[in-house]
Amino acid sequence: MKSSSRRYTYEWYVVVVCMLAYVFSFIDRQVLALMIEPIKHDLHLTETQFSLLHGFAFSLFYAVMGMPIAYLADRFARPRIIASGIALWSLATATCGLSQSFMQMFMSRMGVGIGEAALSPGTYSMLADLFPRSKLGRAVGIYSLGSFIGGGIAFLLGGYVIARLKHTSALTLPLIGEMQAWQITFFIVGLPGLLIALLFLLTVRDPTRKGLTRDSTGRVRQVSLAASLRFVALHRKTFFCHYLGFSFYAMTLYCLMSWSPAFYMRHFGLSPVAAGYTLGTVMLVANTAGVFCGGWLSDWLLSRGHVDAPMRAACIGAVCMLVPAIMFAQPASLNASLVWLAGAMFFASFPLATSAIAVQMLAPNQIRAQISALFLLVSNLIGLGLGTTLVALITDQVFGSPLAVGASMTIINAIATVLAAVLLLNGCRHFSASLERETHHAHTMEATPEPVKTACPSA
Repeated sequence: MKSSSRRYTYEWYVVVVCMLAYVFSFIDRQVLALMIEPIKHDLHLTETQFSLLHGFAFSLFYAVMGMPIAYLADRFARPRIIASGIALWSLATATCGLSQSFMQMFMSRMGVGIGEAALSPGTYSMLADLFPRSKLGRAVGIYSLGSFIGGGIAFLLGGYVIARLKHTSALTLPLIGEMQAWQITFFIVGLPGLLIALLFLLTVRDPTRKGLTRDSTGRVRQVSLAASLRFVALHRKTFFCHYLGFSFYAMTLYCLMSWSPAFYMRHFGLSPVAAGYTLGTVMLVANTAGVFCGGWLSDWLLSRGHVDAPMRAACIGAVCMLVPAIMFAQPASLNASLVWLAGAMFFASFPLATSAIAVQMLAPNQIRAQISALFLLVSNLIGLGLGTTLVALITDQVFGSPLAVGASMTIINAIATVLAAVLLLNGCRHFSASLERETHHAHTMEATPEPVKTACPSA
C-alpha cells in the first residue's frame, strides 16, 4: 500500500513539474503581446510585422521542429529532450531583449519556438504512460493549466515591470550597454527557466512505455515518421476533423490572447500596466478554470459511456464560446466587455486538454509524441500563425486604422468558432469508429500468433 501511495504521489509530481515548465513557456511566449507599443516604436514595426513576431516566427519553427523532436521523444528518454528544450527557449527569450531590429527579434522568436516544441509532445506521451485512461483527462487538464497560469503571469509580471521602469528611459548594463524597459523584461522572464530545466533533468524519470505494439516474435516495433503519417492516413477522416477543428478553435483562443491587450489599450484607453493587471487576472481565473473543466468534462463523459468524450467536450465548448467571443468587443462599458471576455476565455480553454486526450487515446505508444507534434504543427500554423496575422491584415488593409482591431477580432472569432464547432461535431462519429477499429486490431494482434497487417506498420 505504501509503495502504491508513493508511486501515485510521484505521478502527480511529474504533472506539477511539467505544468511548471508549461507556465514558463507561456510567460516567455506571451509577454511580447503586452509590450506591443514600445516594441513597435523602438524597432519601427508595422502592425503586420509585430503580428509576424508574435505569431508566425514562433509558430512556424514550433511547428516544423515539433516533428523531428517528437520522433526522438518516441524513441529516447523524454525528460532529457524536454529539459534541453526548456533551456533553449529560456535563452532565446533572453536574447529577445538584445534585439535591435525586426530580423534580430524574428530570429530570437524562432529559437523560442524550437525550444518549446520539445515540451508538449513528450509530456503528453509520458502522462499517457503514467496514468490510466480514466484519470488522463484530469492529468492533462492540470498540465494544461500551466499555459494560462503562464499567460496570466506574463501579463501581470509585464505590467509590474513596466510600472517599475516607466520613469526610466533606459538602463546601462555591463557588457551589454543601454537597454529599454521592454528589453530588460525579456531577461527577467527568460533566464529563470534554466532552473526549471535543471529541476526537470534531475528529478523526472522516463516512465515505462505502455501499450507498445510488437511484431510476431514479440519484439517492440520501432516506428518511423513515415509510419506515423500512414497511421494518420488510415484514420484520415478522424484526424481531418480533429486537426482542423481544434486548429480553428485555437485560432479564436490565440486571437483573444494576442490582440486583447491592444484592443483594451486602444479602445478603452488602458495603460500597459492596467491592461497587464486586468487581463492577467482574467486569464488566471477564467482560462485556468476552463482548461480544468474541459479535462474534467471529458473524464465525466467517458465515465458515462461516451467513447468520443474528448471530441464531444470540445464541441460543447466551441458552441458555448461563440456568443461571448463575438460580444466582448461590442460593449461601450469596460466592465461589460471584460465579463464577455472572461466567458470567451473560459470556453476557449477547453481544447488544450481535450485535443491531447483524444490523440493519446487513439495513437499507439510508439507514435504518440509524433502524432501530437503533427497536430501542434497544424494547430500553430493555422491558429497562431495565420489567425493572429489575419487580424493584423484586416486591421491594416481593410479598416486602415489600429483602432479597428476589435472589429477585426470579431470577424476572425466568428468564422473560426463556427468552423471549429462543425468540424468537431462531425469528428465525434469518426473518432468513435477509429477507436473501435484500433481496439479490435489490438485484440486481434494479441490473439493471433502469425504476423498480420497492422494499423501502424513498422519502419
